[in-house]
Amino acid sequence: MSRALPKHNKRRVAVIGGAAALALTGAVVVTSALAGETPKNSGTNAQTLASPGTISCPDVASKLPAIPATAKAEVDRNLTLLNTQIAEANKRLVDTVGQGGPNFVNNAILGPLKDKRVATVNRIATAIGRTAAKPQGLDALAPCALNGGGVNPGGAATQPAGNGGNNGNAGNNGNAGNNGNAGNAGAAGTISCPDVASKLPAIPATAKAEVDRNLTLLNTQIAEANKRLVDTVGQGGPNFVNNAILGPLKDKRVATVNRIATAIGRTAAKPQGLDALAPCALNK
Repeated sequence: MSRALPKHNKRRVAVIGGAAALALTGAVVVTSALAGETPKNSGTNAQTLASPGTISCPDVASKLPAIPATAKAEVDRNLTLLNTQIAEANKRLVDTVGQGGPNFVNNAILGPLKDKRVATVNRIATAIGRTAAKPQGLDALAPCALNGGGVNPGGAATQPAGNGGNNGNAGNNGNAGNNGNAGNAGAAGTISCPDVASKLPAIPATAKAEVDRNLTLLNTQIAEANKRLVDTVGQGGPNFVNNAILGPLKDKRVATVNRIATAIGRTAAKPQGLDALAPCALNK
């Protein structure tokens, strides 16, 4: 025979049932936690990426002496190129948020940008030096810095910049040698570059020491790039070798062969087209 429970018994059953349901819920949560599961919408993220910041560089135009009329067009063209280079670097900074390791920005963006700027300010100095005193020390204006952004694309804290400059936003960086590699994974391979010495005309005696010094520097640059290739095996994304090794190497070689051409051109016909020997390639 069934009878309705007294009211106070009903209350006891409700309390006990609620407690059992709560305990069961807690068990599920604990089990999920032990299994490594995180409830959805928990509000936690593995990494929160802030704005990548912007790149700033020392102003070159304000540090130049009076520019001869014969050099003005070339100087203006290279000053414009400096701004384009910064714009391309800032675009790359945005496009690569979250990529690479802690040194990605320095290796893949700031380093190549510095090398490009070295080559560009050297062309400016050379243009002025043809008809006036060649400005010295412009290379010191080449390094740039990352401003703001909290977390940079490589995941490391951003470094404050100690200089100003003009930032832009345009363009696309086609910084590569002669190789479309798939990253720096597996065997590092070696870097090979066109031989410059064999392509030079007769070298005037007055230029020989400077030319020899820069030919030695070309070999040093290749050796350094090959060492970096080995040291960074497995790092970066699919374009790491092009952006962080072959690109900077090309820019260094452009600056070096330009110095060779300038040295020869002081007392003989200046060799043309040496820039075509600057790009190098990765041999697997």
